[in-house]
Amino acid sequence: MSGSSGEQGKGRRGQPQWSPPAGSPPCKLRLYNSLTRNKDVFIPQNGKKVTWYCCGPTVYDASHMGHARSYISFDILRRVLRDYFGFDVFYCMNITDIDDKIIKRARQNYLFEQYRGKQPQAAQLLEDVHAALKPFSVKLNETTDPDRKQMLERTQRAVGLAAEPLERAVRGGLPAEEAARCAEVLLEEAKDLLSDWLDSTLGSEVTDNSIFSKLPKFWEEEFHRDMETLNVLPPDVLTRVSEYVPEIVNFVQKIVDNGYGYVSNGSVYFDTVKFASSERHSYGKLVPEAVGDQKALQEGEGDLSVSADRLSEKRSPNDFALWKASKPGEPSWPCPWGKGRPGWHIECSAMASALLGASMDIHGGGFDLRFPHHDNELAQSEAYFDNDCWVRYFLHTGHLTIAGCKMSKSLKNFITIKDALQKHSARQLRLAFLMHSWKDTLDYSSNTMESALQYEKFMNEFFLNVKDILRAPVDITGRFEKWEDEESELNKSFYDKKTAVHEALCDNVDTRTVLEEMRALVSQCNLYMAARKAARRRPNRALLESIARYLTHMLKVFGAIEEESSLGFPVRGPGSSLNLESTVMPYLQVLSEFREGVRKIAREQKVPEVLQLSDALRDDILPELGVRLEDHEGLPTVVKLGDRETLLKEREEKRRVSGAGASADLRGHETSGVRVPCAAPAPVLRPRGCECQGET
Repeated sequence: MSGSSGEQGKGRRGQPQWSPPAGSPPCKLRLYNSLTRNKDVFIPQNGKKVTWYCCGPTVYDASHMGHARSYISFDILRRVLRDYFGFDVFYCMNITDIDDKIIKRARQNYLFEQYRGKQPQAAQLLEDVHAALKPFSVKLNETTDPDRKQMLERTQRAVGLAAEPLERAVRGGLPAEEAARCAEVLLEEAKDLLSDWLDSTLGSEVTDNSIFSKLPKFWEEEFHRDMETLNVLPPDVLTRVSEYVPEIVNFVQKIVDNGYGYVSNGSVYFDTVKFASSERHSYGKLVPEAVGDQKALQEGEGDLSVSADRLSEKRSPNDFALWKASKPGEPSWPCPWGKGRPGWHIECSAMASALLGASMDIHGGGFDLRFPHHDNELAQSEAYFDNDCWVRYFLHTGHLTIAGCKMSKSLKNFITIKDALQKHSARQLRLAFLMHSWKDTLDYSSNTMESALQYEKFMNEFFLNVKDILRAPVDITGRFEKWEDEESELNKSFYDKKTAVHEALCDNVDTRTVLEEMRALVSQCNLYMAARKAARRRPNRALLESIARYLTHMLKVFGAIEEESSLGFPVRGPGSSLNLESTVMPYLQVLSEFREGVRKIAREQKVPEVLQLSDALRDDILPELGVRLEDHEGLPTVVKLGDRETLLKEREEKRRVSGAGASADLRGHETSGVRVPCAAPAPVLRPRGCECQGET
């Protein structure tokens, strides 16, 4: 009875109450929002979908490192949002191909080529250069900016020096060939001077619209090539101003209909006073302290749009052009107010709104675009939609300086993207940007790039070491080894670093901290591998592979590894998409094993000539092919594929250090070209107990 009673009691037992773990609150992504000047929690308006508009380039010249600063930084942010946080990013960018700078440069290029094609006589060329120097000198005297003044003075001196030989040739009646050569030199030196003069005298006669489309088309193509080389993802949609003129006209008309725009002498202006006085709106959301800055406002209007008659058309000095009546020598399109062309600020508003509607999640651009460009974009777009939330998060990338100075042609430190890529790879440039905050000033200098190169080398050495460990033959069960305390400790550090990386990315995509955490993790791995090597024990391949794959994944997220690579930086053949590593490594491994066997026999048989040949293969021949062999006493030789130039530099540095060490050790004298070690100096004998201070 008691037994059955016990069984009944046991049958009535239930599962004990379960309590979920307390856990930790999830880390939320925060982005620095220029609208609040704070790091705000990022909340898209529509689930995981993110709508993003980025101001693209005005294409009238070569893309420079300032462009790289913005577009690489936004590419990193875009990739992190998409590939790390899992957002569905719809990314739009524009090309400004109608602008005062483009119009002026296109006219100048056209008129100068026409002038050159006429092959002016030497006397005529000299007369024209002297005529061009008169307004140039006036501009020089009126210039207050010291850097620009210095540049203009250099131009004036260069033109003067180039004109002197031609003047002597004309006076002295030198042969026509000599005069023609001097004229060509002067034409090149005076190109900018003559172009400006020709434009001021003949620019109004240029009427062919195709002249204004040829220049931006050429530079847009160059821009896209530069972005592709830098591994910047193309936008999902690209808009060109020239293709959106009807939409821009309609956009301007609705602003006028809503009461925030007015027509004046064929142009249309935005009424900043009326907009600012409206209860629903605010003008100057991004930089309210800059409202009224006439210099900034006039720069935003463009060189061709700040004449006295244009300024007098405005009701308020702060008003800006939505639509500009075209003057002679400017492209034009039909509209309700007469022939004209779009203002700069309205272009982005109309194109972005056509694609993203009344409110977008992110708008991006360079720091220098905040006022007046982006503040005016916000005002006219919110006037169009009659709302106050056209942009939810405004992101601005920091300035770029060159060795601590502002980049400018006047300082002769203007660096194009192509110039930069002559010195460093796209990955190295990207690593330099990753090592700095995207919203702060970045100084492009030799120190900055050296840090990026060292980081790349440090990471690459780790990947090569792990690849070597993984290539070691092992049966399938041997891949899984018992973990000791060292493995558990390294694994804990691995997960701690992953948490730190996540927190850094949540904190305004702080890639600088991320790279430091990754560096620290690799340092711990290196210590672990060194300890195992010293103990003649194999490191745990599965753990190291997991860490290496994670680091590879993060570098892919950042766009620093552009090709398909399961582990580390891929090695490509020159000008080829071939994965060199997977193709040649099996053969190099066979060569290395054969060399080890030959060295072993040579040591046993005492054949130094064979050992010397083996060393020559390692030190002289293989580095020329981008291959490094590392011999370790009692361990298999490590085979690494690397960059040929880097390996050759390493070889020369090793020889230099070795030579310096030998020179220090062998303090000898030269005899018939043969270095003979000096005899050791005789010891100084001193009387016992005598202290001869300072004597040697």
